[in-house]
Amino acid sequence: MVVADSRNARDGRFIERVGFYDPKAPEGREGLRVDMERLAYWQGKGAQLSDTAARLVKQFGSKAS
Repeated sequence: MVVADSRNARDGRFIERVGFYDPKAPEGREGLRVDMERLAYWQGKGAQLSDTAARLVKQFGSKAS
């Protein structure tokens, strides 16, 4: 999960990595991590989440609780 300029290609250059998602992570291994502090920082700067990223952040928040 990365912060990227919308003018760059989807798989192109990014500004900062704020997490990761591995849908094939074996049981017992971390498959999703989001740095909520950095995510909040970038959202404060005007960054917008994609629909998929928003769903993953919501999923991460429910696991962290």
